[in-house]
Amino acid sequence: MNILLMLIPISLVLLAAAIGAFVWAVRRGQFDDLDTPALDILEGNDRPAPPRAAARDASSSDGTPQG
Repeated sequence: MNILLMLIPISLVLLAAAIGAFVWAVRRGQFDDLDTPALDILEGNDRPAPPRAAARDASSSDGTPQG
């Protein structure tokens, strides 16, 4: 029974943190546009990927060994 004296306040603190995080996300606009990101994946990507050698050369241009 003594464990309830500890678990109930902990659960209330976690509940308050979850509600606070939700309110923060709503105020920051995280839920304003839910449709566009889902549709972006359906659009074709007309730009080809860069060649692997060029990408490797660009990432190793700082002189540090890759590997």
